[in-house]
Amino acid sequence: MADTTTAAAVAAVATGSSDPAALPLAGRVAIVTGASRGIGRAIAAHLSALGASVVLGYASSAAEADALAAELPRSVAAKADVSDEAGVRSLFDAAESAFGAAPHIVVANAGVLDDKYPSVADTATADFDRVFAVNARGAFLCLREAANRLPRGGGGRIVAVTSSVVGSLPTGYAAYTASKAAVEAMVRTMAKELKGTRITANCVAPGATATDMFFAGKSEESVRRMAEANPMERIGEGSDIAPVVGFLCTDAAEWVNGQVIRANGGYV
Repeated sequence: MADTTTAAAVAAVATGSSDPAALPLAGRVAIVTGASRGIGRAIAAHLSALGASVVLGYASSAAEADALAAELPRSVAAKADVSDEAGVRSLFDAAESAFGAAPHIVVANAGVLDDKYPSVADTATADFDRVFAVNARGAFLCLREAANRLPRGGGGRIVAVTSSVVGSLPTGYAAYTASKAAVEAMVRTMAKELKGTRITANCVAPGATATDMFFAGKSEESVRRMAEANPMERIGEGSDIAPVVGFLCTDAAEWVNGQVIRANGGYV
């Protein structure tokens, strides 16, 4: 998880003030899906350290989400299935209920992976549907709700967490890669559709990152090989990804729009 104290200190230095109200996301409300664990947890903690009030969306890890909500100021945990329209709407409603304002920032991070790593020939239809339901449909529902409910006129930020596999195309990831490629296409199109709103829409595409989802179904040897193949000679951490997302959510990033930013240590 991101070091919230360090992030807050960096933010204070960047703004030239230790006043929490001067933090770059002070007064703004963020929704992060898949926030109870992994990359989403690091992102949520980092946005909180930058001053945002945060809705911690989660699907099943209630204890972890509640623990993070207890740790972060101005945060609330909200259970929602992102593949369900009502579930996604409930996250936005939770933001308004908890913080008295519509969200300014939406980070669509929730995702699943088939940890059997099948070829296309061996991919079960049910597994394909599950991956697309969460990764593609879930992102679509979050993007659509954000497009309709984020405030216009400045500060509106949409970030979808995709994956660098869209660039590297590894075997065994076909459904996952296709689902993330679909999200990248939607976000880049959406950035143009939001012309005149000053809402930006971007993707952050992590590479191999040390999360439960990444390690699932992989041998120690395969993880070691992946680390050695990276120019940085290691696997990424959530704290490598969160600051990239954090920057895109600030006013300083308004000129970055409709982009896919690969944060992967240089492996692709």
